[in-house]
Amino acid sequence: MKIIATAIPDVLIIEPRVFGDARGFFFESFNQQAFRAATGLDVAFVQDNHSRSAQGVLRGLHYQIEQPQGKLVRVVRGAVFDVAVDLRQASPTFGQWVGVELSEENHRQLWVPAGFGHGFLTLSETADFLYKTTDYYAPAFERCIAWNDPALGIEWPLNGLSALLSQKDQAGVLLANAEIFGPSPILSQPVA
Repeated sequence: MKIIATAIPDVLIIEPRVFGDARGFFFESFNQQAFRAATGLDVAFVQDNHSRSAQGVLRGLHYQIEQPQGKLVRVVRGAVFDVAVDLRQASPTFGQWVGVELSEENHRQLWVPAGFGHGFLTLSETADFLYKTTDYYAPAFERCIAWNDPALGIEWPLNGLSALLSQKDQAGVLLANAEIFGPSPILSQPVA
């Protein structure tokens, strides 16, 4: 696998080796030993999730203030613009974001560490989005930052489309009013 650095050092783009011919293709979508060797990360995944979204659906920016989740995300059908936002107050990249297109064609994956907000915009007619998490879903601790917070300035490639949001995502708060991660992603505190 190939690891591509992003503007935020802890967020990584992962390109697997794909073997293909006229019959189709094969690749390992995850191998614990290869992941550890390539990234230096020794993480354990406890849950796999699968979502399907229509074009223009924007999900996020989600995170869990307790039981924070690292996520390894990919698309198996269609394409999305995937975003990670650093919510770790002590981080030199706090409040910065990284965006990358993930698609069934490029087979890319994105490693989103614990302590980050995460969201995506569906670019294709539909997209099937898969992700592995390092902790279990805990709805009591789930938080959402507004996808269009001007302080973040995320450049979503809407290309004339209106973002289709769930009620939960419509209620996302501004970063200035959000609970964020303190010195460690396990501890949380509100912004002063």
